[in-house]
Amino acid sequence: MVLDMSPLDLTGRVPDVDETFASPTLDSQRWWPFYTPHWSTRDAAAARWQLGSGGLELRIDADTPPWAPDLDGELRVSHLQTGQHSGPPGSGIGQHRFRRGLTVRQEQPERRLWLVRHGVIEVRLAAIRHPDAMVAFWPIGFEDRPEDCGEICIAEIFGSDLDDDGGWVGVGVKPQNDPRLREDFEKIRVDGDLTDFHDYAVEWTPDQLRFFIDGRWVKTVQQRIDYPVQLMLDVYEFPRAGGIRDSSALPHVLRVQRVRSFPPA
Repeated sequence: MVLDMSPLDLTGRVPDVDETFASPTLDSQRWWPFYTPHWSTRDAAAARWQLGSGGLELRIDADTPPWAPDLDGELRVSHLQTGQHSGPPGSGIGQHRFRRGLTVRQEQPERRLWLVRHGVIEVRLAAIRHPDAMVAFWPIGFEDRPEDCGEICIAEIFGSDLDDDGGWVGVGVKPQNDPRLREDFEKIRVDGDLTDFHDYAVEWTPDQLRFFIDGRWVKTVQQRIDYPVQLMLDVYEFPRAGGIRDSSALPHVLRVQRVRSFPPA
């Protein structure tokens, strides 16, 4: 099969949501500022963020606690998502089941905020060049049916993968717990300063996903994902051996200028 490697063409297309973070506070009708809090608590999973003339800043500070230390060690995260679905405490019903045996610890309200099903999803963000940091934009299935949980990874950028000439950006599909999907994910080399702003996008139809960086085609995944996804936007700080943190590098700040979605053409 011949792949369509043409660039992303948004000519004449109008976004249904164009988030530029121009308001003085986060839009609660779009964003839920907690990282899968059902596996932890809202207090531990709360985002650190601020808005300014440059858009959104998601931040990990010196006093940011690990989000779920008994499940995920000393991993710290600052995160926004556009939906929330989980079951009652003690159940195993919840989005992003990242390991076996998880149970809901704190009941959460269901939120169907900014859900997307096909079309184009795009983010403009700046990565962080530090070996402890990673930034990512990875829509996942809303998961009101447990199998509808695949991940569309639009950008996954480890600070350790950046150098003076460019860096590597992870894109593709991860099945998570969707038995109908297979992992089709790879790192794409990108020239230029990835700590400056770049555009990362996917064009998603029922039968395939085409991925783009700065409008340039970089990958096609020919698999079927045909259920709504919620947007997941975050910065991580990974623990070092011995639990020592590089305090001189803090805060780790993910800068985001815009996020937008376009309905199917």
